[in-house]
Amino acid sequence: MADIKASLSIDGKEVAELPVVSGTAGNDVIDIRTLGASGYFTYDPGFLATASCESAITFIDGGKGVLQHRGYPIDALAKEADYLEVCYILLNGQAPTAEQYDEFKNIITNHTMVHEKLAHFFQGFLPDAHPMAMLCGVVGAMSSFYHSDLDITDHEQRMRCSHRLIAKMPTIAAMAYKYSIGQPFVYPRNDLTFAENFLHMMFSVPAEEYKVSPTLAKAMDRIFTLHADHEQNASTSTVRLAGSSGANPYACIAAGVASLWGPAHGGANEACLNMLEEIGDVSRVDEFVAKAKDKEDPFRLMGFGHRVYKNFDPRATVMRETCHEVLEELGVNDPLLDVAMALEKVALEDPYFIEKKLYPNVDFYSGIILKAIGIPTSMFTVIFAMSRTVGWCAHWDEMLSQPGQKIGRPRQKYTGEINREFTPLKNR
Repeated sequence: MADIKASLSIDGKEVAELPVVSGTAGNDVIDIRTLGASGYFTYDPGFLATASCESAITFIDGGKGVLQHRGYPIDALAKEADYLEVCYILLNGQAPTAEQYDEFKNIITNHTMVHEKLAHFFQGFLPDAHPMAMLCGVVGAMSSFYHSDLDITDHEQRMRCSHRLIAKMPTIAAMAYKYSIGQPFVYPRNDLTFAENFLHMMFSVPAEEYKVSPTLAKAMDRIFTLHADHEQNASTSTVRLAGSSGANPYACIAAGVASLWGPAHGGANEACLNMLEEIGDVSRVDEFVAKAKDKEDPFRLMGFGHRVYKNFDPRATVMRETCHEVLEELGVNDPLLDVAMALEKVALEDPYFIEKKLYPNVDFYSGIILKAIGIPTSMFTVIFAMSRTVGWCAHWDEMLSQPGQKIGRPRQKYTGEINREFTPLKNR
């Protein structure tokens, strides 16, 4: 569609002729890069109608419930690949051979340890500090430990940084949890899978052996996979913007962690559990469903529907199956999980929810799984950040690989005062 032009006219006068360009899928875009020369900027709060970059990593069609990483459908990846294979795909653009997978797995496994001095950083936090505060600070501090791989113009160095971040993030996350509950740190084990190792570091204690359940390890692996990347969301855009200035990778990922921390982004599954606590008991589900249907009532059901997916969240289909497997194995007697299952039944059967396509999303099911496993809600967003690190790294590397990359510099519509006369302090 390179020969098609969009014409911008103001008061009947043509101001600019702008090329319309196409990707391999998704909406066509109007290239407005030359518009500023005509004396105009576009105004798009939240960048909801702005393509901020060109990317070949993840494609989403919210209307059709499609999510693909490098062209591979998310349900196929979640069911037939493990998280590290998905990491390889996101970073390298295609599925690995068995030999490439084994090599990549060994690289990640052999980088899971953190420097002992890095572990000392946790002593600077109060024990009741939020784990995301610890994660943000410690990840940013990693740049002071790995000076030799900070040439961001070198693709090989960028990949080594990415491998290091993917490998060490679970260790740092588990350390944040252990520190918050006053238990000693647990070192990673090279004989365990990525998901098994994380559960081991979270729940193992010196006094007794922790046996990792295959069902729980599979559930954690799927949670990691289903949160690995999600196109140009707030945190990914933050990583790209930070990276556009030439900042080191650890600073960029720490910026992504900070952005993800917001309740409107990474805190969605935590908000879902808080909602379940507010409902409290199965006997009150109908009452709160009625409140959710009442436009005049401020109560909103968290974990239902999705800003991007207008039909259904393709990740939720896989996560629902895993959720029920976990609950069946654990047989947890928890009133909040009973509330969650009652809400799920309503959402899947009630005409109001079906008509408005308010289906349970991935945050709903992942929150239930994490609670059933015994992970506190304060760690939910930490696990999200862990999972998303590979997506952030892939986008950071892609951006720096593209020729002519410039520092991000959004513009604004100024609404403040102009030409005010300043009076010196002594005369005011």
